Amino acid sequence: MSTSWLATNLVATFLLPPGNGLGLLLLAFLFRQRRPQLAMSLGLTGGLLLLVLSLPVVGRALVQRLEAPPVVPEQVLEKAKGAGAIVVLGGGRYREAPEYGSDTVGNETLVRLRYAGQLQRQTGLPLLVTGGTPDGGEVSEAEAMARVLRDEFKVPVRWVEGESDNTRENALKTAALLKEAGVSRVLLVSHAWHLPRAALAFSRAGLEVVPMPTLFQRGVPTALDYLPQADGLRASRTALHEWLGRFWYWLRG
Repeated sequence: MSTSWLATNLVATFLLPPGNGLGLLLLAFLFRQRRPQLAMSLGLTGGLLLLVLSLPVVGRALVQRLEAPPVVPEQVLEKAKGAGAIVVLGGGRYREAPEYGSDTVGNETLVRLRYAGQLQRQTGLPLLVTGGTPDGGEVSEAEAMARVLRDEFKVPVRWVEGESDNTRENALKTAALLKEAGVSRVLLVSHAWHLPRAALAFSRAGLEVVPMPTLFQRGVPTALDYLPQADGLRASRTALHEWLGRFWYWLRG
């Protein structure tokens, strides 16, 4: 297991929901006798934070503000001019999947692979998959991605980069592979909310990037979207995690 990956996730646990709200509630409990007014303020803040961030309408709005603009099918061939590869970023694994007999791709990754397969059929460009084993395991995310593309989507994969632990490493290790092959311009596939930061990382690694986002947050809110739900909390966590990532990139220049 990657030490940097573990440290990053431990910090994120306390900065992101539900850890941030629960942390404030814990502080409220600890200060309830010595500083009752402070405890009340902390408790109200923590509870309100959890309530607001668990509303799907809030989570969806936070994610939408992060999203790269979509590329409609009619634009794909024009966007692909001059590109030498399609790069797909991993989005998580389904570990020890009993029905598949080993690790395979998670739902987030599967969405990206589906779109990458469509792009490959439209453009004929070779595919590169990237993702390591930051959480441990025998099979890298990239290997699982390649297996799904080849066996289930019947799409060939030319490069498998299975050593990276995060988006920045995805970019650096992918750029090294592609530069050896003479590729400098790529179609980059990831979730719409993730692509702006990913594109920045790949550009800094020396590649010319054409963002190809997928899985946008769309639809008119319903009455249920104004009620607290786990999906709302998950969306808020995703958005705030990405904002933290962008802030970190900004700090590092």
